[in-house]
Amino acid sequence: MIKIARNDTDKAIFDIARRKNEDNISLSIVHFYSPGKERRYNGMSNYILELKDVVKTFGGVTALNGVHFQLKKGEIHALMGENGAGKSTFIKVITGVHQPDSGVMLLEGEKIVQRSTADSAKLGIAAIYQHVTAFPDLTVTENIFMGQELKNKAGLYKWKLMHQRAKELIEPLSKEIDVMKTMGSLSVAQQQLVEIAKALSRDARILIMDEPTASLTRTECEQLYQIAERLRDEGVSIIFITHKFEDMYRLASRVTVFRDAGYIGTWEVDKISNHKLITEMVNRELDQMYPPKTSKIGEVIFEVNHISKEGYFKDVSFKVRKGEILALTGLVGAGRTEVCQSIFGIMKIDSGYMELDKKKIEIKSPMDALGYGIGLLPEDRQLQGLINELPIYQNVSSASMGKFEKNSILDIGEEVKNAVELCKKIQLKAKGINASPSSLSGGNQQKVVFAKLLSCDLKVLIMDEPTKGIDVGAKYSIYEIMNGLASNGYAIIMVSSEMPEVLGMADHIAVMKSGRVTGSFNAKEATQEMILEASLRSHGKEE
Repeated sequence: MIKIARNDTDKAIFDIARRKNEDNISLSIVHFYSPGKERRYNGMSNYILELKDVVKTFGGVTALNGVHFQLKKGEIHALMGENGAGKSTFIKVITGVHQPDSGVMLLEGEKIVQRSTADSAKLGIAAIYQHVTAFPDLTVTENIFMGQELKNKAGLYKWKLMHQRAKELIEPLSKEIDVMKTMGSLSVAQQQLVEIAKALSRDARILIMDEPTASLTRTECEQLYQIAERLRDEGVSIIFITHKFEDMYRLASRVTVFRDAGYIGTWEVDKISNHKLITEMVNRELDQMYPPKTSKIGEVIFEVNHISKEGYFKDVSFKVRKGEILALTGLVGAGRTEVCQSIFGIMKIDSGYMELDKKKIEIKSPMDALGYGIGLLPEDRQLQGLINELPIYQNVSSASMGKFEKNSILDIGEEVKNAVELCKKIQLKAKGINASPSSLSGGNQQKVVFAKLLSCDLKVLIMDEPTKGIDVGAKYSIYEIMNGLASNGYAIIMVSSEMPEVLGMADHIAVMKSGRVTGSFNAKEATQEMILEASLRSHGKEE
């Protein structure tokens, strides 16, 4: 196989249908242009992309306030900042979704004006979003070629050729993805790889990755890292937007921070400390990443005894005490989420039993779980935790409507009053109680789901990845809420893939691997090495 680097093929016209020539030589990761779409670059700038003094407002609200940004050729550049810092608007300006009110954008030193996403695509700019914007019921091939379908002279689709080209684009990224499968049948990580292939099919020179690792396992993250590095080495410039320090350290050479819609600064990654970076992002000192614990741990309130579910987990046992935070952690395929869903009644266990207040209970549905005082904060707040079509106050009361009914009539006044009190308690930042959850930052959306749980009369809270996709400042706020709930006597089961979070928040840690508990530790005595060793152990039992 002959591999032609992307930056060696500028201004060339390739017929991808002739990739396999008479000598059976296969060309991969090449650029191909259509006549009349050749791009002009003067080659005089050190930066492939520059934004200078960019301002964007919406109805008097400033979303970007004099933002600067410089992206080098063949660079992975991290962009960090709290939710609401302006990162999303920044992406939309670069990709032509929004036009700036003022300021300039330069490509290879030349000023460009984009009126649409089509203009952005022609210039070689593509974005891959945290929530993949694909068509789940269409095949991988159909998603890759959406809007650029290949047709014969009669106007009919050339499916055989499109499948072949899709396969050639996907195989360098993953050999496990079948281009004939629907996007909805793929994992989140695989869908992101398809989006990368789609960008490459459009000859992207600048790739924006928006929180791409937020929903990925450690193994999937490492696969994405390797692909990003390979693309960088082939000349693609990448803007990597993330909340995770491990993403930045693993990939980026430079990091830029936005705060309150403004540009704060750019640093070499190896010359800025975590403490400095956090301070710049939140504009205040965070003396420690995790708030001090104030809860007093009481007696055992909830027990899981030898529960099993064929194909998911086997012989799982643990207990959680009043005021305690128990962390469930482990590597890919550990079965943590499935265990939590079974406790909440989403999945039915095959064997074993659970006890609440030392009494055996049977949970067949989420309504049963809520009736016993067990609540679940799901991993995907958008799909499973919120109803964006309803205002905040109705989201808060959606799991406890019976509390506000009098003679089968809903007391809206009491419903609103309850929501206002809970939102004040968790320090929700919103325009008003009638606002849609979709108008909130990720951290505040998560707070609405917390408020919904608090509206119910609960004893046990299951929190599946409670800080996923949330910036460092908002994480601290969520941690404070969790510690406050523990201090009020709630028993908390926290699923987390982040080792520092597990060690920083938990009182006790249960490690799972391949559906079994392989280790159990007091958090004060646990280390990352101990947890990792247990997560790799073939079998084990609780201590």
